[in-house]
Amino acid sequence: MRLLVGLGNPGPGHAKNRHNIGFMAADAIVRRHSFGPWRARFHGLAVEGTVAGTKLLALKPQTYMNLSGEAAGAALRFYKLEPQAMIVIHDDLDLRPGQVRVKLGGGNGGHNGLRSLDAHIGPDYWRIRLGIGHPGHPDLVQHWVLQDFVKADAVWLEPLLGAVADAFPLLVAGDDGRFLNKIVVATRPPQPKKPRPDSPENEDPADGI
Repeated sequence: MRLLVGLGNPGPGHAKNRHNIGFMAADAIVRRHSFGPWRARFHGLAVEGTVAGTKLLALKPQTYMNLSGEAAGAALRFYKLEPQAMIVIHDDLDLRPGQVRVKLGGGNGGHNGLRSLDAHIGPDYWRIRLGIGHPGHPDLVQHWVLQDFVKADAVWLEPLLGAVADAFPLLVAGDDGRFLNKIVVATRPPQPKKPRPDSPENEDPADGI
């Protein structure tokens, strides 16, 4: 069994915040893989399903970001799972918008949700880091992460969430390399087509004079 934890803050006022991209990704995965409805469990909203032949509990802590470890720790203890069985999806200021990284273990990088998880269960869990960009100055960070995504962000945000949901079975199956590669390929902007040698675009205007 695996535990998927999306990080965010509860309530409709936070639903579209940059800090809530972890909730958004968890929702996308649950929809794509036909899980049941969310229900109140483990100090959060939880739902069970199957991905890549593996039973999985998806969890969105409702404790606010800085207490996320209370919810995740309760679920891990209930199912008697090791931290390595947990996959956490969270926002990352140090990655450009739409950029993705995945790894097992590591530091918290000042992220309050990860700091709480580390305090409750230690650092040895999987992380999917979803880039939201940096506002450019440390004093602007709190406002930045608690601000809603703007309309223009839909260009990269919606394809990213869809790609994470599509590729997620690869990570559950243990292939983090292919998981990341599939996301990169799916979200890469299309390259402009090179004109053929006989294309009108290559004709010299002087030829027609």
